[in-house]
Amino acid sequence: MTKKMAVRRSLAAGSHAENQAEQAGLRTEHQTDVLLIGGGIMSATLGTWLQELEPEWSLTMVERMDSVASESSNGWNNAGTGHAALMELNYTPQKSDGSVSVDKAIAINEAFQVSRQFWAHQVTRGVLRQPKTFINTVPHMSFVWGEENVNFLRARYAALQQYPQFQGMRYSEDREQIGQWAPLVMEGRDPQQKVAATRTEIGTDVNYGEITRQLIDGLSRRDNFSLQLNTAVRRFKRNADNSWTVTVSDAKDRRKWRKIRAKFIFIGAGGAALKLLQQTGIPQAKEYAGFPVGGQFMVCENPDIATHHLAKVYGKASVGAPPMSVPHIDTRIIDGKRVVLFGPFATFSTRFLKNGSLWDLMASTNASNIMPMLNVGLDNFDLVKYLVGQVLQTDKERLAALQAYYPQAKKEDWRLWQAGQRVQIIKRDPVKGGVLRLGTEVVSDDEGTVAALLGASPGASTAAPIMLQLMEQVFKDKVRTPAWQEKLRAVVPGYGSGARDPDAAAKSLAWTSEVLGLKYDARMQADPVPPVERVPAPAKVQEKEIADIAL
Repeated sequence: MTKKMAVRRSLAAGSHAENQAEQAGLRTEHQTDVLLIGGGIMSATLGTWLQELEPEWSLTMVERMDSVASESSNGWNNAGTGHAALMELNYTPQKSDGSVSVDKAIAINEAFQVSRQFWAHQVTRGVLRQPKTFINTVPHMSFVWGEENVNFLRARYAALQQYPQFQGMRYSEDREQIGQWAPLVMEGRDPQQKVAATRTEIGTDVNYGEITRQLIDGLSRRDNFSLQLNTAVRRFKRNADNSWTVTVSDAKDRRKWRKIRAKFIFIGAGGAALKLLQQTGIPQAKEYAGFPVGGQFMVCENPDIATHHLAKVYGKASVGAPPMSVPHIDTRIIDGKRVVLFGPFATFSTRFLKNGSLWDLMASTNASNIMPMLNVGLDNFDLVKYLVGQVLQTDKERLAALQAYYPQAKKEDWRLWQAGQRVQIIKRDPVKGGVLRLGTEVVSDDEGTVAALLGASPGASTAAPIMLQLMEQVFKDKVRTPAWQEKLRAVVPGYGSGARDPDAAAKSLAWTSEVLGLKYDARMQADPVPPVERVPAPAKVQEKEIADIAL
C-alpha cells in the first residue's frame, strides 16, 4: 500500500468513526462561552480583554501546533516592530501635487498607543511580567538617498511636525550626524551620495511571541479557561439556538476527535482564518479570497555588528512591492539576544501558514472568489512582476540589496531566515470584480456569533485596538453598558471620547513609558523644518492604497 493510499484510508476511517459515534450520541460536547481558534497574539489579546470584561465567561483556545505563538506571532517570524508611523514611509503617501498625506500615520500612531496602554495595564494587573522580556526602546529611523527621495523625506518631516505625536522627531542631512545615529548605514557609503534621515528616540522593538505566551499564561490561571494544543478544527455546525458545535481532532490523527459547543467563535488563525471562515458557511465569507506572500530576512548574530547598531532603519519600497516588503535594517532583541535583521525579501508559496499545506490556496478557491482573484492579478501587474523578481533573486542579489543599506556588509556575517506567511485579502468589488485590500478586516455574521480576522496587517502591533473593534462589532449591546464602558476606560482612558486630546496623549505616553520601562523625554526638541520643493509624485506612487507592515 502506498503512503498516499494509507493516508486516504486513515482519513476515511476517522470520518466514518466520527459519523457512527455522532449518530450513537457517544461523544460528550465540551461547553464554552467563547471559542478562540488559534494560539497567536490576536486570540490571546481578545481572550484577555474578555476575561477582564466578563470574568464569568468560560473561554476555550484551540491551537494546531504543540505550543502557542508558533506561527506569525513568533519573534522570528515577524519584524518585531512597534509600528507607530515614526519611520514607515508607506504610511505617508505622496499626493499628485507633491504634498504628503499623514492621515494614515496619525491613525496608526494612535492605534499603537492603545496597544501600549493595554500592555501597560496588563503589567499593573500582573498578567504581563518583566516588560524588558517583550518590549524595549529602539530608536526608529527613516533613511533615504538621492535628490528626489530626500525632498520627499523633507516634505514628510514638515507634514508630521504639525502634530504632537511626532514633535520629538529629529531630521538631518548631515552625514556625520546620521553616522552617529546609525553607523552601519553610513560607513563605506559614497561620500557624494545625498542622504537624509529622521530619528525618533521613543521607537520600540517588540517580541510579540513573548507577549502572546504571557497573556495566555495569564488566561490559564483561571479555572474557566481551557487551552487545547495539537488540536485541529475539522467542522462547523450552527445550532438552532445560534450557538456552534465545532468538531476538532488531534492534529496528527483525525480519528481522535471531539466536539466543542460555543456561543461565540473567534477565528484568529493567521493565514488559515480564511479557510476556516469559509467552512462556517456564513455568506460574508463568499466576499473574500486570499493571496499568500511570504518573507525572508537576512540575520546577523555577530556581536561586533549587533552592538554597533541600535535602530530600526526603514527605507522606501520598490514600485509594486507588497506592504510588508518595505526594506529595513533592524536591531532586534529576541529572547534576550540582540541581533540585526535586514529584509524582508518576498517569497511565494501556496501555503497560508509557514507550517501550512501546499493545498491551502487551492482549497480556499471556489466559484465565488475565482473571478475576483483573476481580476486582481490583471490589475496588479507591478505586484506580480515584483514577486517574480524576488522569487528569482540570488544570494548575490540579496547581498547587494543589503549593501545598499549597509555598504560594508560581508556575506559570511549573515544567514537567510524564512519568516512567516501572510495572506493578503482579495475582496469582491461590484465595479472592478475584485480588489486587493492591503489591511485587515473583521468579518462576522449578522448575528455576531462568529468572527474572523482576515488580512496581513496592521498586525500584532495594533492587536489591542483591532480586538476592541471586533468587540464593538459583535458585542454591540455589551459595549454600550456602563459596566463595560467603565472597564474599557480603565484600560484605554480616552476610549469613547472622540478626538484625542494632545495633553492626555502626552500623559498616556509618559505613563506607559514608565510602566513598560521605555525611554521618553517630553522635553525633546525637534530640528528646524527644512525648505521643501513641491514636486509632483511619480504617477505610479500617487495616493496608492496604504497598509501597515505585517512583517
